Amino acid sequence: MKKIAWVTDSTAYLDEELKNNPDVYQVPMTIVLDDVEYLDGKDLTAEELYEKLKEVKTPPKTSQPPVGVFMELYEKLEKEYDLVFAVLISSKLSGTVASSVQAAQAVNIPVITFDSKILTYPLTSLLKKGIYLAEQGATVEVIKEKLEIIRDSNETYVMIGNLEQLHRSGRMSGVQFYLGSMLSIKPIISIEDGGLNTKEKVRSDKKARDKIFEYLKVSHEKYGVEEVYILYGLHKEAADAWQSQLEGIFPGIQFLSCPIGAVIGVHAGEHTIGISWNNAKV
Repeated sequence: MKKIAWVTDSTAYLDEELKNNPDVYQVPMTIVLDDVEYLDGKDLTAEELYEKLKEVKTPPKTSQPPVGVFMELYEKLEKEYDLVFAVLISSKLSGTVASSVQAAQAVNIPVITFDSKILTYPLTSLLKKGIYLAEQGATVEVIKEKLEIIRDSNETYVMIGNLEQLHRSGRMSGVQFYLGSMLSIKPIISIEDGGLNTKEKVRSDKKARDKIFEYLKVSHEKYGVEEVYILYGLHKEAADAWQSQLEGIFPGIQFLSCPIGAVIGVHAGEHTIGISWNNAKV
């Protein structure tokens, strides 16, 4: 049986189980605030980021880990592992997948670079599933195939906490930003095939929340959803409020609250909140 090193990037939320897993490695993204570079999770926590965002003079930026960082890690892993399985942020939202693919061509260990087409905890859930399948003795081909099925069944809907940040970071057009700001329109952002999409525009937070809950209801009736991730920026109390409401409506579903982290926070803002789930049972 092959010994697998599991690699992910810092947009994935690592819980205690993953942090304590000796075969899991996390490559940090870079956050640039007023020309100062910070390594995500090492030089800057999400809380520190949101404080700094209130004072920045230039639009904040994020960048993928360089090819060299992946190469260095993969060369180190060659000594101990038979294969690297990298589960990474959507290639439509970051160049991280491309960095890994390039690095893989320059090292001697086989590397599978898996485009999760997602980010934050839904990305983490794919990583966990891959590790679980490997522990059950699944081949690498079967693991990849099953993760693709789960990935392609994902639904994610988010209320962006700060349209200005999304606009300044280049993820939203000026027209969309103007409409949202002037008319108090709340866009519901979905992630579809790895990219951001404006699913719907509503007039209040409550209407947006109700709409998102409705999307879950439709999927649950069709597929029998078992687990839902509540994704939030900085304010866990908002996620807790959603969780108690959702548990009242869907008593059979398990809900987990997960912070979106600093890199996503740069673009989305501290008041961001949404939910994500997978419809496939694998």
